[in-house]
Amino acid sequence: METPEAIGQVPMPTFIPIDDPADPRVSGYLDVRERDLVGRQGRFVAEGEVVLRALLSQSRCEVESLFVSDRRVTSLERLLATAPATVPVYVAPQAVMDQTAGFPPHRGVLALGRRPPAPSPAGLLGALPPAALVLALVGIANHDNVGGIFRNAAAFGASAILLDRASCDPLYRKAIRVSVGASLLMPFTRIDDPLELLAVLNKAGFDLLGLSPRGREPLASVRRQARAALILGPEGAGLPEAILSRTRSVRIPMANGFDSLNVATASGIALYRLSQGLG
Repeated sequence: METPEAIGQVPMPTFIPIDDPADPRVSGYLDVRERDLVGRQGRFVAEGEVVLRALLSQSRCEVESLFVSDRRVTSLERLLATAPATVPVYVAPQAVMDQTAGFPPHRGVLALGRRPPAPSPAGLLGALPPAALVLALVGIANHDNVGGIFRNAAAFGASAILLDRASCDPLYRKAIRVSVGASLLMPFTRIDDPLELLAVLNKAGFDLLGLSPRGREPLASVRRQARAALILGPEGAGLPEAILSRTRSVRIPMANGFDSLNVATASGIALYRLSQGLG
């Protein structure tokens, strides 16, 4: 008998039908938005086809299960076929999926994943190549901004991201979605104290570039060293002076004295400039 591969068909996982929002097999997907706020004890929810593709193909994270609307199964056949055979694929009518999640999931696709162990900051930086560009986030509490920064970091070849404890979780569902899966791919870790964060980067040989409207050096004139760390702070207050004063402070010049850019937008401009080569 010919196998599915031999006749050009895609081998499909076993689908598990769900017709009750209270089915314990999909309890990890109950009330997604409310549980976003309190955490999932080492798990996270990924949403949307693009994010699922990143999770299944390149992610450092383990996939625990998939939850798909029955109206999406046919269009997702090839993608679902890449899931490990041990991963259950739950399929439900859209109305049941909406009731389970507590909202209409983006494009009818959800996945439950497990967080990888967080590397030590020194270990993460020490494993990077001699020439590396990293980011450090200080007090960035907006999930859209963190997701956008991770997306830019992946697009411009950054090696890793460090966050202080005041910055939001890159594996929060909305941050993952805004990052189009980049927060599942980009190595990151946390350090409680922003000053300790700078000390760890400095010890690992990174040139510290603090991005701020108050920066002394125009971004276009920056001569990047082999190991460079772009330090970003929240919109409005920006980087605290205690942080900025310990870096080479740089700015993005703007027209007519305007000095306000969304921090994710600013990160993209700075990362593009810094990714263009050394010196």
